[in-house]
Amino acid sequence: MSNAQHDPSSEAAAQPLISHLVELRDRLLRSLLIVLLLFLPLFYFANDLYAYLSEPLTALLPEGTSMIATDVTSPFFAPFKLTLVLAIFAGIPFILHQIWSFIAPGLYQHEKKIAIPLLISSIFLFYAGVAFAYFVVFPLIFGFFTSTGPENVAMMTDISSYLNFVLKLFFAFGIVFEIPIATLLLVWSGVTSVESLKDKRAYIIVCCFVVGMLLTPPDVISQTLLALPMWLLFETGIILARIFVRRDDDEYENEEESEQT
Repeated sequence: MSNAQHDPSSEAAAQPLISHLVELRDRLLRSLLIVLLLFLPLFYFANDLYAYLSEPLTALLPEGTSMIATDVTSPFFAPFKLTLVLAIFAGIPFILHQIWSFIAPGLYQHEKKIAIPLLISSIFLFYAGVAFAYFVVFPLIFGFFTSTGPENVAMMTDISSYLNFVLKLFFAFGIVFEIPIATLLLVWSGVTSVESLKDKRAYIIVCCFVVGMLLTPPDVISQTLLALPMWLLFETGIILARIFVRRDDDEYENEEESEQT
């Protein structure tokens, strides 16, 4: 006769975990599917998309010069990589919605009220950072690079190197523009306070320039163009934290009082 005993409590505890894992798998598959559905039609315009992306540089190249491909596979894989990244960027709202749907059931009502605006704002700020890099930063840094080279050197950039360069800046500026959201979350979660952040403002400004130096190419223009928005976005985050965290605390206290009554 076996001594093993059936434990209903452990089996009941395992079922919610399995259901969460199944839900997580389904949401990951949906996210991959939406990226694939966006990629397929975009790939038809892959070369046109790359031409549009490279316009800030090609418009400044001297007459008679153009971009080059130093690898045999670059003419195919560079537009392919760009299209895949664009599909992921375009699918960010849907991907974040899947993440939100997965974690929302575990949040309190007052947490959901602040989480939804933060989710929408984070999407908008990421796209704003990418647009700022393309329309403001690229013309300035490419104008600087193309005008400072020796007269006897023709600038002909490799298409893969250019793509890696701009994607790095897109990602850097997209993440940096999330600083107001990160600042608000830090204050809201109790990790820090508005007063503490204001006291450390000088150190944070220095950190902005250090991060700008690490995330951008080694030139003063792109480093400054990243550091200054970081500082301004940090100040915006402090203002938002001062407004919304106080309001959220009041709503939380009212919610607790209503539950007690």
